[in-house]
Amino acid sequence: MTSQSAADGEAGSASQSAPQSASQPALVPAGYRRYALSVLLVIYTLNFLDRQVMSVLAEPIKHDLHLSDTQLGLMTGLAFAVFYTVLGIPIARYAERGNRPLIIAAATAVWSAFTVACGFARSYVEMVAARIGVGVGEAGCTPPAHSLIVDYTPKEKRASALAFYSLGTPLGGLIGMVLGGLVAAAYGWRVAFMVAGAPGVVMALVAAFTLVEPRRRLKAALEAKRAAAPSLGAALRELSTKRTFWLAAFAAAIKAFIGYGSAAFIVSFFLRNHAVQLAEMAAPFGLNPLGFIATVLGLVAGIAGALGTWLGGLLGDRFGGRDQRFNMAMPAIATLVSIPFYVFGLLTNDLVVALVVLAVPPILNTLWYGPVYATVQGLVRPETRATAAAVLLFIINLIGLGLGPLGIGIISDLMAHGFGLGVNEGLRWSLIAFYIVGASAYVLFWAARRTIREELVS
Repeated sequence: MTSQSAADGEAGSASQSAPQSASQPALVPAGYRRYALSVLLVIYTLNFLDRQVMSVLAEPIKHDLHLSDTQLGLMTGLAFAVFYTVLGIPIARYAERGNRPLIIAAATAVWSAFTVACGFARSYVEMVAARIGVGVGEAGCTPPAHSLIVDYTPKEKRASALAFYSLGTPLGGLIGMVLGGLVAAAYGWRVAFMVAGAPGVVMALVAAFTLVEPRRRLKAALEAKRAAAPSLGAALRELSTKRTFWLAAFAAAIKAFIGYGSAAFIVSFFLRNHAVQLAEMAAPFGLNPLGFIATVLGLVAGIAGALGTWLGGLLGDRFGGRDQRFNMAMPAIATLVSIPFYVFGLLTNDLVVALVVLAVPPILNTLWYGPVYATVQGLVRPETRATAAAVLLFIINLIGLGLGPLGIGIISDLMAHGFGLGVNEGLRWSLIAFYIVGASAYVLFWAARRTIREELVS
């Protein structure tokens, strides 16, 4: 992770000589670009919905299958993330040369089918196996989607385009929480999985038959692009010279570590620590506590997260275009500002105050999506973009999605039983401890400011 090296110079030279026409926005009309981005947003929303619904259903699954918090963390995090992250790289390598819309379509069909299969699981082993299948499918979505979006979009609109795609995270979270909570309350958690997985089959067909592979528009450029595409080793060597990439990747991984970990247990936290108030507030709506809190948290986190994601992309294009250091400074500062809100929201005994205070962090902690994803795409040659996205997601999801829920589950069990705090307070202090650790992301984002301008190539 040094600064520029001889290998960097060779990469820059290759970038100069490699054909750029396959990445130009003229390959698709503006109207079609908007349509394609909308389709990809819906697909990514379903991607995150199928991931999020497990967190909403964690508490009833825990009771039905007789699981510990550690087992919940393993099931919602590591079992999914290992396959999701590891398979992302070879799929991205294929996406550098293959048909990206068909890759996305096949991936959507696979993860949707395995989400439905979760509803038929009768044991912990069967549930883990189904979650592994979801992870295998979802591995084929974002790396080729990022690469496709950059090919569809002018450089000056990358941050907002990638932020638009990233709206799938809060929207999927919102729909997953609301749908999962309400359906589970009315029909049980098994039906909730089946309802969550079904729409993906339809969107797989939409992607396969309506998304355009822009490389086909210039066959000669495609052949030259294939000839110029670097090997995996060359792509990794190119990334190894980009200090900004590694700092931003691990900062984002810490953000994901906190975000995925808390998302896996936040419904359980409210059900354990605000049970009486939840029952009182849910009764007038004819809901049980699970349906009520899942709906409220889904709306709060979804709307706030969508606002933060959109705002981050807008600010990234406007101010990051003038000075790329802004794209690292903004998420750094937002990280520090969010921590007091998290801690206070978890410590207060007033349910309404907790929900209001905890609506602020999702805005601050989603600002990084567009700027960071756009920065990574600009740090490498066009021929390496899908691989760069896959390596970024490998780091983010292995640490964040794989270890976040598992870590909170382990610490929660340790505090509950080892320190005698009980399951309610054990989970509360596990969440607080993890949020405070998240301050380290500030240091990494801020350090990435120093090298970002000289390391960008496109």
